[in-house]
Amino acid sequence: GAAGQIGYALAPQVCRGAMLGADVPIVLHLLDIPPAEASLKGVAMELTDAAYPLLKGIVATVDVDEACKGVDIAVMVGGFPRGPGMERKEVMSKNVAIYKGQASALETHANAGCKVVVVANPANTNALILSNYAPKIPKENVTCLTRLDHNRALGQVSEKTGAPVSEVKNVIIWGNHSSTQYPDVNHGEVSGMPIRSAIGDDAYLDGEFVKTVQQRGAAIIAARKLSSALSAASSVCDHVRDWVNGTAPGTWTSMGVVSPGGDDAYGIEEGLMYSFPVTCANGRWSIVPGLKIDDRSRGLMDATAAELKEEKAMA
Repeated sequence: GAAGQIGYALAPQVCRGAMLGADVPIVLHLLDIPPAEASLKGVAMELTDAAYPLLKGIVATVDVDEACKGVDIAVMVGGFPRGPGMERKEVMSKNVAIYKGQASALETHANAGCKVVVVANPANTNALILSNYAPKIPKENVTCLTRLDHNRALGQVSEKTGAPVSEVKNVIIWGNHSSTQYPDVNHGEVSGMPIRSAIGDDAYLDGEFVKTVQQRGAAIIAARKLSSALSAASSVCDHVRDWVNGTAPGTWTSMGVVSPGGDDAYGIEEGLMYSFPVTCANGRWSIVPGLKIDDRSRGLMDATAAELKEEKAMA
């Protein structure tokens, strides 16, 4: 997907240091499908023309093995989209084939310890497919992007309260990157105050807020006639940067990761690729422990888990 919308928005951000830092040189591998090869070459030309000081090399290719050779971080933007009239099962079947091939290439050619983030929808299940078909890659090194949903939740709280988004923290996205996701503000803060206290409107937080975050992608498509690209690319950088460099003290983020099951995973079935609140340190993520889960939250968390179980069975 390097020549696509998200890839085009992501590449310059990575080259400017938004993903790994302003002092980290990079070699950028760009992969797309053969029909997009000419466009891919154009993207590579523009990156060369931009003369980014951090960019030490470009590999632009339609060969998945070449693209995966020696990589430390893999951002999987491409997938088979669901078209009009397509059944979910059909989409799953197409993506199993795509991600099976990419999993094999990563397992064979990527550096040991390669970190993977899957962006293409259905992101959770695509990541699970990749993880299952690349058993040599540690399961904790395969994730999916729910940071976009997390950032959308931060933005909505910021708009509602008038506080800068930098003052909002510790919202949670539970579950699937879909309309069943559960955006949770019960443990979040804005300017040091609990979000529920700052907003003072539980009906909004339990209703309109949740629906807005869940359906934000569809709203952007309706407005732009194109899917989210700028925000998705920015969120990918946030996801990887926090994973590699660590989350700020007292702050967590949301990541789609393989559930370890049991109490440590808030009762979510082992093996599901599920979005949890996590902290990151030393290149590793950890699920935030001990959060109180009320009955309403439990029901919403279980509902999105049920959808993921259904997707897993289809895949």
